[in-house]
Amino acid sequence: MAWLQKLYETYERCAGAPQFSATPLLPLFHTVQQAHVEIVLDGSGAFLRAHCVRKEDKDTVIPATEDSAGRTSGCRPHPLCDKIQYCAADYSRFGGGKPSFYKEYHGLLGSWCSSPHSNVKAQAVLHYIERGGVVSDLVHAGVLVCGDTGKLLTEWRGEGPAPEILTLLQAKERSGHREKLKDQGDAFVRWRVEIPGDLVSAVWDDPRTVQSWIDYCHSNEENLGVCLVTGERVALSSNHPKRIRHSRDGAKLISSNDQGGFTFRGRFASAEQACGVGSEVTQKAHSALRWLIERQGYSRRGQEEVFVTWSIGGRRLPSPAMSTAELFRDKDDDVPVDDPSDGYAGDAGQEFARRLNRLIAGYRAEFSPTEEAVVMGLDAAVPGRLAIIFYRELYASEFLGRIQDWHERYAWMQKYSRAHTFTGTPAPNDIAEAAFGRKIDDKLRKAVVESLVPCIVDGRVVPRSLVEACVRRATNRAALDANEWEKCLGIACGLFRGSRRKENYSMSLEEERKTRDYLFGRILAIAEHIELRALYIAEESGDTSASKLMHRFADRPCSTWRSIEIALAPYRARLRAKRPQLLLRLEKELDRVVGQFGTEDFVSDARLSGEFLLGYHCQRAALWKTEPIESGSADLEESKGDE
Repeated sequence: MAWLQKLYETYERCAGAPQFSATPLLPLFHTVQQAHVEIVLDGSGAFLRAHCVRKEDKDTVIPATEDSAGRTSGCRPHPLCDKIQYCAADYSRFGGGKPSFYKEYHGLLGSWCSSPHSNVKAQAVLHYIERGGVVSDLVHAGVLVCGDTGKLLTEWRGEGPAPEILTLLQAKERSGHREKLKDQGDAFVRWRVEIPGDLVSAVWDDPRTVQSWIDYCHSNEENLGVCLVTGERVALSSNHPKRIRHSRDGAKLISSNDQGGFTFRGRFASAEQACGVGSEVTQKAHSALRWLIERQGYSRRGQEEVFVTWSIGGRRLPSPAMSTAELFRDKDDDVPVDDPSDGYAGDAGQEFARRLNRLIAGYRAEFSPTEEAVVMGLDAAVPGRLAIIFYRELYASEFLGRIQDWHERYAWMQKYSRAHTFTGTPAPNDIAEAAFGRKIDDKLRKAVVESLVPCIVDGRVVPRSLVEACVRRATNRAALDANEWEKCLGIACGLFRGSRRKENYSMSLEEERKTRDYLFGRILAIAEHIELRALYIAEESGDTSASKLMHRFADRPCSTWRSIEIALAPYRARLRAKRPQLLLRLEKELDRVVGQFGTEDFVSDARLSGEFLLGYHCQRAALWKTEPIESGSADLEESKGDE
């Protein structure tokens, strides 16, 4: 119950705080829903107008019962705003494809309006729905659409664009039909009540309507028991909220089977005996979690897995699932996401370290030494069940120190594309793709991410098998396209560097490092550069021998080097004729590196480790800096000198 306790404390500290007024927490006994239709009434409940609601960035906050907030199927009406299927008495008359739940909806709204906690806007809605013309009014207003038979359409086969309401609804399977159909009864209705002198017509924004419903719910509390979070005797919840990650999320963190009792297997007689949580506690905790995810949660596009990191006071903390580029952007929009400046080859990463130190120092200044931080990861194995895949509690200062260590330790020059380059550490999702490919199975990707998050938050070393998988894929250059290989190369270098901390590898070229694997990587980069310059001068393109044979070179470097040297002969001849000074410089550099090999190292055909990628990448970056290929300026100046 630790996560519930922390979320409950977060709600208590953040609800109503002025710094969160732009994105307030949900009030008690309310939930969020994406609305499709908005109906405007006057104070007596007379219909004025209606229109479709385009998809908004912010979902509509609506009153809800405990059952309706967690409803998955069956009749569980919301008390005020709900689907056409619930609030329209004439839904069946217009050919509705689902059962009408108007009677239950009317009973709940009527019970609220007849209580001492009634509200004038709720009464206006009640008077309107009792006239039984909701669908009829919406059809006449052009919001809902009927066919020639006078029944609500389930698909559009006419000429021209489809009606707006059909574009907003999602097609679903219906019994007796092979294809998916759209039911206009699924359109969710929200209300506006325009009363002279009342400046707030939207029922979801009216504080008096909100408080009226909260007071009504408190007056009907029952099922008392001991809450395992607060230890107090309060009304317990039997149906916990859903829509945690987004408004369409049907997965729950706490759930149990109904009266069948199959879940308990004889250990408990009821769900409350297994997990007794107060109704107010669970609503506040789930509301805080939903608010935190919306405000500062991290999830890759198209993926349901989400990580959220927060302090009890609600202040932002960096997510462990971010790359360094995303980390800089999340803290300060003025800091560019991409870092095109090539300080990598010359300053050994000092500029990157300064930027990271300033960033973490900015976070540290916002927290006291004893303030707690929580890291939580959520994912749904099945549509209805949400799992906590990662959970840690630690001091905010300790967490920030580990985030800084992760982004420093595994930092390298990353090049995801021409437009997206940065110095830093990749995101766990990118590491998974680098190790197993872009088409990685979703289960394997999640397993990799789940194994990496403890490495970030707990300071563990990245699994050796994952480092080796990235290195193997980066060496298999011929199997990847140029952009994917560049991305894999940067990630593999960063992981290998971080996993060999004792060697203290630099992010710039180390000319004094004389280890065998590092030197082999350097000579491969020089050989590739000779061939690239010769191709550039001849205005040709194509894969170099070094790129074609990289995988073989990693397995048998000495014997493969002989093949690369033979393949370089025509390119050397071309440079000797066109750019002799350039060839002389490159050959001197190659001879100098070869001369640093030990007696037996150069002739050994033992397999290379990932260190050769570091040597290759650093040497290549240094050559690009001193011998640019793209501009051609150096070639032009040299040709004038030769003349």
